[in-house]
Amino acid sequence: MAALTLGVGTSHGPLLNTPPEQWDLRARADRSNRALAYRGADYTFAELLAARAPGFAAECELPERQRRYDNSRAAIDSVGHTLRTADVDVLVVVSSDHKEIFGDEMLPQFAFFWGEQMRHEPFTEADLAAMPPGLALAEVANVPATGTIRRGHPELALHLIRETSTAGFDPCASRELPAGRYGNHGIPHGWGFVYQQLLGGETDLPVVPLFVNTFWEPNPPSAARCFDFGVALGRAIASFPADLRVGVVASGGLSHFVVDEALDRAFLRALAERDAAYLRGVPNNLLRSGTSELRNWIVVAGALHQLDLSLDVVAYEPCYRSEAGTGCAAAFVTWTPPAVSK
Repeated sequence: MAALTLGVGTSHGPLLNTPPEQWDLRARADRSNRALAYRGADYTFAELLAARAPGFAAECELPERQRRYDNSRAAIDSVGHTLRTADVDVLVVVSSDHKEIFGDEMLPQFAFFWGEQMRHEPFTEADLAAMPPGLALAEVANVPATGTIRRGHPELALHLIRETSTAGFDPCASRELPAGRYGNHGIPHGWGFVYQQLLGGETDLPVVPLFVNTFWEPNPPSAARCFDFGVALGRAIASFPADLRVGVVASGGLSHFVVDEALDRAFLRALAERDAAYLRGVPNNLLRSGTSELRNWIVVAGALHQLDLSLDVVAYEPCYRSEAGTGCAAAFVTWTPPAVSK
């Protein structure tokens, strides 16, 4: 039977691929954003700065940015090493689609890709030119230099679709990824980050992508639904009738595009203490904008909840890019068997 032997949680925000002296490119976009989501309300930049006075100017000094960037990059290297040396046969990667693949024609709460293979495509010059300020610089790091075919694991994916359905959920099934925003059927950046930054780009490891609609109204799943789906996912993996070592990865989060250290630290504590009540109870009004990607982590926490794996918080770095506290909070964790825990 299959065994779930590894868990990983990783942020994938744009600041992780952007030199700190250029973080202001994204801060400029924040200053014109009239709906910066923070603790259940929307703010203009000026309103947010007033609400969070005296603000975070000291956190935006270049040496402090550089320190947080360096620590984050070291954590990516560390988590990538753990992932590459864990001897897993297949990964289930849980992440968010930013309407790169699924659009308003169909927004599934949960969707598995069950094809034999998927495309991972570089951006065209036109794609990069159309991106918001500061994103093109970051996103090229999540795609290969040339079109690449990535392996799926259709047998495991079909089993997960059937077993989570039997458990009372209604996952969508995608055998071929839609053309999507870029018209290339390519796997989006939440998975691209894992391929390029954690697995080193050149990998033949099979991956089952699990899409969670974390961002988009009207149907993002509640935290409780995500946790319970994760429990069903863990049981489905364990019942797969083949001798496979399976890893699960949560890609995205933590709080952004307004950093909320109190929320992040409470969330990491709940992960460490297996506090299912907290994880199931995170309110929907906190799970908005980029912070909604906590849902991916909650799914993985549910999958691992009953297993004897130890959590190691490799790093947590609140990467501020403006005095109003906008930015991306980066976190990197592993769940490993006790014998190999750090």
